[in-house]
Amino acid sequence: MGLSPKSRIVLDAMGGDHAPANEIAGAMEALRQFPAELEVILVGNEPLIREHLAKQPTEHPAISIINADDVITMEDSPTASLKQKKNSSIAVGMRLHQEGKADAFVSAGNTGAVLSASTLILGRVKGVSRPTIAAFFPSEKEVCLLLDAGTNVDCKPQHLYEFAVMGSVYVNKVLRIDRPRVGLLNVGEEESKGTATVQEAHQLLKSGHLNFIGNVEGRDILKGTAHVIVCDGFVGNIVLKFGESVPSFLKSRLKRYADQSFLKTLRIGLVRSPLKMSLKDMDYEEIGGVPVLGVNGVSIIGHGRSTPKAIKNMIVRAVEVARSQINKHIEATLAGPPAGSIGARQSVS
Repeated sequence: MGLSPKSRIVLDAMGGDHAPANEIAGAMEALRQFPAELEVILVGNEPLIREHLAKQPTEHPAISIINADDVITMEDSPTASLKQKKNSSIAVGMRLHQEGKADAFVSAGNTGAVLSASTLILGRVKGVSRPTIAAFFPSEKEVCLLLDAGTNVDCKPQHLYEFAVMGSVYVNKVLRIDRPRVGLLNVGEEESKGTATVQEAHQLLKSGHLNFIGNVEGRDILKGTAHVIVCDGFVGNIVLKFGESVPSFLKSRLKRYADQSFLKTLRIGLVRSPLKMSLKDMDYEEIGGVPVLGVNGVSIIGHGRSTPKAIKNMIVRAVEVARSQINKHIEATLAGPPAGSIGARQSVS
């Protein structure tokens, strides 16, 4: 993958469980991979950042530092902490993006605080009632984007429709998939199934311009029945957390099997590498981070335990989203685009 022209990314150097070490190492990995096409602005405790930068084997001229004295921790209340810690790395970094001094913002810090800052500082895309966080799932066919992944627990039918629009635009413009299939997560495929909210959302989606294939069930997520699956954040977060538990569960079962005998250990050894490769798509390090959709900017949120590899991929993801200009496509679609406008593949400008 090549990145051109140069993109400037703000990185919250104080977010994450191992900040700023992993953030700095991840930024350096990204810059080594794309030395002439990327700039990274590290925001946070400047003396501490410089101390960790000095431990890097090489210096890189495309790294700059903006000091921010405060840190929003994982235990802080998202909205309250933004008011109380106006000089936090999240707030300072987000303002840099809002002021046009960077193309995107990336953080592995407090998810709620990043979401709140994205909404309050960047503002919402015209036509979007509620911004949302999407989550990636692997599937038997292509990637599956599930939204909402936990942002909006209680949703109205219109919110679910908007999520579908934002997810479709993302999959089309960023992942380059023609006519992304959209499914509404439900307890059955029939239109009459589900709550009143889901039934009304079904009618909105059915009458819209998306490639809506109807209701889908939980089993359809990994089957790849739809590219975009829509649900409220209560359901979405449960599905997400369950999915995150699958790799570790499989590892524990394989270890238990291998511990039974030397022969079984040998058998596991033979399949370990292929199995690891087959589960690669479920690795958060490969995915990097998830986008906040529906805000006037590009905001990428990663796991608190993000490794340098995950941070690097978050930065790359931010560049991809920024260059896709999906916000203008989301706004245009919600304003009432001609039928089929999301269906055709277009070059990313």
